[in-house]
Formats: sequence, C-alpha cells, structure tokens
Amino acid sequence: MRSRLRTSVLGAITAVAVTLSLSTPAEAGPREDAVAKLVKDVSGPNVKKHLYALQSIARLNDGTRVSGTSGFDASRDYVARKLRAAGYDVTIQPFEFVFDGYITPPVLKRNSPSPKTYTYGFFSDYVAMGDSPAGSATGTIQGVDLVLPPGPVANTSSSGCEASDFAGFVAGNVALMQRGTCNFRVKVDNAMAAGASAAIVFNEGQAGRTEVDLNPVLGGPGVTIPSFFTSFAVGAELAATAGTTVTMNWNPIVETRTTYNVIAQSKQGDPNNVVMIGAHLDSVQEGPGINDNGSGSAGILEVALKFAEAKPKNQVRFAFWGAEEFGLLGSEHYVGSLTAAERAKISLYLNFDMIASPNYTFGIYDGDGDAFGTAGPPGSDVIEADFEKFFAGRGQPFKATAFTGRSDYGPFIAVGIPAGGLFTGAEVLKTAEEAAIFGGTAGIPLDPCYHSACDSTFNINDKALDVNSDAIATLVATYAFDTGTIGATTPAPAAAARNDSTHTHKPANATR
Repeated sequence: MRSRLRTSVLGAITAVAVTLSLSTPAEAGPREDAVAKLVKDVSGPNVKKHLYALQSIARLNDGTRVSGTSGFDASRDYVARKLRAAGYDVTIQPFEFVFDGYITPPVLKRNSPSPKTYTYGFFSDYVAMGDSPAGSATGTIQGVDLVLPPGPVANTSSSGCEASDFAGFVAGNVALMQRGTCNFRVKVDNAMAAGASAAIVFNEGQAGRTEVDLNPVLGGPGVTIPSFFTSFAVGAELAATAGTTVTMNWNPIVETRTTYNVIAQSKQGDPNNVVMIGAHLDSVQEGPGINDNGSGSAGILEVALKFAEAKPKNQVRFAFWGAEEFGLLGSEHYVGSLTAAERAKISLYLNFDMIASPNYTFGIYDGDGDAFGTAGPPGSDVIEADFEKFFAGRGQPFKATAFTGRSDYGPFIAVGIPAGGLFTGAEVLKTAEEAAIFGGTAGIPLDPCYHSACDSTFNINDKALDVNSDAIATLVATYAFDTGTIGATTPAPAAAARNDSTHTHKPANATR
C-alpha cells in the first residue's frame, strides 16, 4: 500500500444486531441466501492458505513479489489459475511501467564499535536519496556541524550547508550531516568537495522530523558518492561514538518493465450493472508483502472462489492490480483503458488494501466525508454506511479512515465511480484511545513491518483477517444481487483526480 500519513476519527459503535440486507429493505430471497452462504463459506483459515502460498512464492523469488519480477509473475499465475479453475472469465492485462529499484539489496552497516545492520525502506531506518549513484564505501563517520540534541525549532540546522562546515574534514571519511536550512544537494555537493567517500543525511530531530517519511532527492545527475537519508535515531546513534565506522552499498536500477493486472468476471449477471472488487497483488521490493497487500488479495480471492457458483443478478468483476506500489499504475491503466460507456457500466468499486495489520484498527473509508472532509462520488456514502452496519452487527468497533485516493480506488473515484473499502493501518502509531477500543499496543505502528522484509505470514492478525473477509463477503454478495441506489445514475468524471500523492509507495519528493 502506498504511504499514508493521516489521523482518524472513531466511528459510532453499537452491539445490537442489524440486518445483513444493509442499504436496502430486508426481504427473504436469493440475496439473503447468498449473503448467508458466502459468509459461512469464507473463513479466515482458508484465506490464510492463500497467504502461505504467496509467502512461498516470495521465498522462491528473492524474498519479494514486486511488480516486474518473477515473484509477481508467479503471484499472477497463482491467482489466475485458481480463478480459471473456479469458472471465471479471466483476462491477463499487460502494461509497461518504469521499475525504480535496486539490483542487489542496499547496505548500511555499522562495523564498529559494535556491528549493526540497518533496515532499508521508507518508515524504516534509511533510504537512498533520489539520484544517488551506484557505489560502495567503507569509512569512518565524521559529523559535520551537528546539533545534538536538536534545537526546539525545525529547519534551523545548517549542517553541511557551507563549505566552511567541512574545515578539518578527513578525506575518505563518511560525511554525517543533519537535515535543515539548505537543500540535500548542497550538503552532498559540499561533502564531495571535501573528499567524502559517501554521504549520510539524517532527519533533523524535532517533532514531525524524526522518521524516514519523505523521499529525499538530489535534483539530477552529478553526484559521485553514494548518498543515504536516515531517521534521526540512526543519525544520532552513528554520531554518538567517535571513530564509528560504516559500510554502505547502493546498486540501483531504473528500466522499463512489463507487469500485469488479473481481471476475473462472472459469466452470469447483468453486464450493464457491474460490481467491481479489487486489491493490489504486488509487494514492495523490500519484502514479501503478506499484509501489504497479500491480505487484501487473499481476501477477495477466497470470496471469488466461494462465490463462483452463485447466480448473481449483477455481473461481478474481481481485479488484482499490478504496480500499485509504483503509483497505482495497474488500476490507472485499467480505468484509463475503458471507454466512457464501459466506465458507466461499473456501478461501484470496493477496494481492500491491508486488511490484517497486526496492531489493527477496523478502518472504513470515509465515503461521506464527514470525518475528514473529503467525500467520494455519490453512493460512496452508502457503501461506508453498509460497512458500518456490518461491523455494528458483529459488535465490533470501527472508525473512519481518510478517503483521499491513495490506493487503487483513486482512479475510480477520479472518474466518478462510487467506491469504498477497508483498511487496518500501516505506519501510523496506534493511539491510546485506539488501543483501549481495539486492543493492541499504543505507541507502535498499526503495522510495524510495513514495507519491510518482516511483512510475512507472522505479520498477520488472524481476527482482523477473518472479520474483514466476512465483511467483504457480505457486501459482495449483497451488491451482486442489488446495488440499491448506488450507481443508479451514469457516473460523471470528477473535476480532477483525487490522488494527492504524485509518486509511488514512496512519500512525496523532498529536496531539503
């Protein structure tokens, strides 16, 4: 899932039973039977079997399922094979994209005073700066005009901004600098001029400036030394002991590759009233992506398999997106390839991106905008309300989560298609209030393994997976027989795309 920096508002909670017919009046008939059967048939343990399969695929393919690699292609084949065997019409949709990653795993390792290997990735310990060249270096850390502890005001450190900051710098050492005042490129250029073998810039240290939560860029070619950006904690640790030595290695690759969407459609149902369900199938390069987003993919896959023999009134279409982690590219390609008439046939889109975070909350996209001020197209409010009724009927707490277009529903709402979905959390820390309501641990991320190598089957909360899979089953079966007022009018394109992020799974680019 792409990065999200957000706050949340708790939803209303009730423990009384509510009808599973959700947005339309209760009535006995095929819909109610389908809902009951599908919820009964879809179980958390069966969903998790797909997660074990995706974990095995990653293990056999360099620990990743990132788009443009054999790990993603094997994930594609696994999903497509299951869906074809179940009787769906399956289309594999190829598209090209720019793969921006690395050939060999990055390295930032402290050699002395005691060995320690740091973790690569956004919201982890460090990342390579954009436009950093390939290269390796081993050398002694030399701090450059550092302010430790940091001052009370952000963006006041001038570490590395002046050539004079490098007076007495020993050529061949690794320059350790602090974020602040001037562009990253100025700091790195000054380090190069002083003879540094590599550059490390760490976040400044004030509140909101501690983590690897931005995408630092150097602004073009010309840098000749490997250059990393780290959290404040890593920088302070490297600065703490004189004579600390490190090893750095960066071996990037940027090239055009081909990846795929998998689209599975029911053979029955009204093709002019399509209920669409999607999840991204790709991981980041840093890990197997079992919560992000094997969990959403496995959830909708199991729902699709158990729903295969139903005879829905509306056509049902399941999508497994490629290259979401590079900027929603799969869903953007799909929506962009549809004609206006084809888009108008899609009554609604449901998106499931991270549904089993280990320190979860039950988040529902804020379709009516009352929590975050950003509503989806008309009908999105009904979808949100229907999810709320499901959780209330289970006696489970729930909360609103921001609906800004930062997952694969973004391209759909950008063209006016009603949408909704579920999200159990990524890098944001759980609050004490949330811990009191949902359980878990306050003060740590909702998913401590977000975009990391440890996002494995051990990173799954079984309760969240089971409950959310039932929620998916309930709304899929409900809308397959009756979408009510959702999508009753032809969707009109939104004024502008709602996606407020301009890049990939990385945070927004930053030059300073």
